[in-house]
Amino acid sequence: MLFTEFDFWIFFPIVMLGLWCNRTLIGSLKIQNYLLLISSYIFYGYWDWRFLILIIFCTLQTYYLAGAMSDKEDSKFRNTRLLWISVLLNLAILGYFKYANFFYAEAANLFKQFGYAGSTSTLNILLPVGISFYIFQSLTYIIDVYRGQLKKEPSLVNYATYIAFFPQLVAGPIERAANLLPQFTSLRQVTEKQIYQGVRLIIFGLFLKVVIADSLAAVVDDIFAWYENFNGGVHALGAIYFAVQIYGDFCGYSMIAIGAANCMGFRLMTNFDTPYFSCSIQEFWRRWHISLSIFFRDYLYIPLGGSRVSEAKILRNLILAATISGLWHGANWTFIVWGFLHGVLLVIQRKLNQYLSIPESITKQGITGFLFKISSWALTFSLVALLLVVFRSETVLDAFVYIKEIFFHFKMPDYHVKSLSFVFMMFVGDWILLKNNRLEKNITNSKVLDYLVFTILTLLTIDAFVVNNSRDFIYFQF
Repeated sequence: MLFTEFDFWIFFPIVMLGLWCNRTLIGSLKIQNYLLLISSYIFYGYWDWRFLILIIFCTLQTYYLAGAMSDKEDSKFRNTRLLWISVLLNLAILGYFKYANFFYAEAANLFKQFGYAGSTSTLNILLPVGISFYIFQSLTYIIDVYRGQLKKEPSLVNYATYIAFFPQLVAGPIERAANLLPQFTSLRQVTEKQIYQGVRLIIFGLFLKVVIADSLAAVVDDIFAWYENFNGGVHALGAIYFAVQIYGDFCGYSMIAIGAANCMGFRLMTNFDTPYFSCSIQEFWRRWHISLSIFFRDYLYIPLGGSRVSEAKILRNLILAATISGLWHGANWTFIVWGFLHGVLLVIQRKLNQYLSIPESITKQGITGFLFKISSWALTFSLVALLLVVFRSETVLDAFVYIKEIFFHFKMPDYHVKSLSFVFMMFVGDWILLKNNRLEKNITNSKVLDYLVFTILTLLTIDAFVVNNSRDFIYFQF
């Protein structure tokens, strides 16, 4: 069930009505969580009921293995075994469904190089929607319980609802158990202000997805599918268009998820903080897909030693975390190379910061400070957009040829004016979100004007629904 499907906008008000009736007439926490759990399973099973078997299994094994951990000092070895059993089970499930096709095909191709004939087709294993997201959420729970940072949840229903909570189930944000799970231990009270803010987030998210991302999707598909027929100028535009498309698509989803949760009295973490206004790659990763960046920081980078080890190991940790982040995105060499190259850029930035001492008067004051920020922003956005070509391409070779054309056969394109208008709208929207990314404040000084802006966004979104064919959210495949 997609946020951009009519079915969801029948389903969601029914859930809201059920929660309201319970809150005002009965006041039962148990009914609230059972209603949310059943609704979440209906939402997830809408794609394929078989997916429910997998999410229920992952829920049960992490819940009971975490519950079996003892708080006694002499149980450290036993707890470690239980942790590794759960972690390996989760990673094995993720690996099988997400990567078995890829590794089977790669192994078959490798054997073929040595003269062993065989099929190079995939195993045709169906990828469950959102598997990476809910498995990572279950890992945060059992690891934090093991570390003593979180108490074991006594209620299976509460825990199952945390894993399956439908607004963020299939594309995040990846919520830490310590943040979202405690919210299911109390009856959620919803204020008019929360609903108002939630509706604004939903409208803005739908605008980013339907009006901007979906409008650019056809152009991006055309450029990348037939890139041999275009010059480097069109390739450059294609890179910019895809950067805007994937941001509008994923940030839009996150805003709808946060808004829907808000309307039900739950607070999800911010997943994007205007990343395309970043002035460095490091800053970009602090503001792009924040929940994933925090996950890899807390559960991979820091356990490897983080920045507390030797310089060589710090550089290794940066590249390893970025590369695994790339692998998380999908079973293709393009994702792995994309992540690795981001790791290389993080290493280069770190070394430049160590060896170049730029006076504060240049970076922060006057016209020189302004020019420094503009040039830093332009370089960062250009690098991000170029690497997204690798992310979007079918193969690494396709990406290399595509990027080569930008640098060696660039010609100023003479069309795409309409598509550039969506790029402009995205940056205007991002500027609005720059200091107000949860839309907790009015975006104008006048409340009437604020209503008018969101009315226009709503009408534009409805019009785009009619004109464009609704597309799946890009991150559903991850």
